[in-house]
Amino acid sequence: MRNLIDITDLSVQELDSLLTLGEEMIARPQDYRDSQRGRILATLFFEPSTRTRLSFESAMLSMGGSVLGFASPDASSTSKGESLQDTIRTVSCYCDIIAMRHPREGAPVAASFRSFVPIINAGDGGHNHPTQTLTDLMTIRRHLGELSGHTIGLCGDLKFGRTVHSLINAMSRYEGNRFVLISPQELRVPAYLTDMLREKGIPFAEVERMEEVMPELDVLYMTRVQRERFFNEADYVRLKDTYILDPEKLENARRDMIVMHPLPRVNEISTRVDDDPRAVYFDQVRNGRYVRMALITRLLEVNA
Repeated sequence: MRNLIDITDLSVQELDSLLTLGEEMIARPQDYRDSQRGRILATLFFEPSTRTRLSFESAMLSMGGSVLGFASPDASSTSKGESLQDTIRTVSCYCDIIAMRHPREGAPVAASFRSFVPIINAGDGGHNHPTQTLTDLMTIRRHLGELSGHTIGLCGDLKFGRTVHSLINAMSRYEGNRFVLISPQELRVPAYLTDMLREKGIPFAEVERMEEVMPELDVLYMTRVQRERFFNEADYVRLKDTYILDPEKLENARRDMIVMHPLPRVNEISTRVDDDPRAVYFDQVRNGRYVRMALITRLLEVNA
């Protein structure tokens, strides 16, 4: 059975095809209004979510399908001690495809071994978030025209930021991209990712100040410091305001650079940036609905 657990589960050709289908859905939503009628998506969110859960639900409803599921583990029998495996086996009897978020890394893989229907990883701990990456790729392509030849700055929590990990894995597969990794020492990208970049000969730099690299960037991808990933509250408080993007910091940025953020934000992007034409993070939100429509469609097709 074909699932989407990691962004590398998709070839570059499959990525490009999905993005093209998503763009077709943006252009002609009426053509897909009844394409999934009679199909059911289950959204199993063992961790809080706004955009990801609602965009999956909106995606399925926009194609005439139905949705069931829960937004919190407290609303499921896991609160009574039911195992993840039993939950997945049960829910997969009621639906055609499952979108699942879980705080434990690797949980979607474990779920895929027990499910009777395809599993989509909607985020597993600090590891991976492939559907956010599809959203990010569509946003970059729609604003910059292609996915190759860019300098991509990733700023903030690069250690626990699953969206960052997935985006590096995806964009490193396109030619001519370079990464600038902006973080304090404590929140640097995990070594397995920098080792991968070195092995592939992909240029990258690790810096601590965003101002010094701003003029180089085609993409600035901001992330929040995630309180829920810290074991020590004092460490979170010390690091949470390390990077705050404001209009003054954008003065030296390129006029065609784009500012992205997977959201939610706390205070790492000033609301004064929102009206800057380079701020495209709410475009990401809009794109997320359509790229998830495309993904649901493709997975149901290949698993038919």
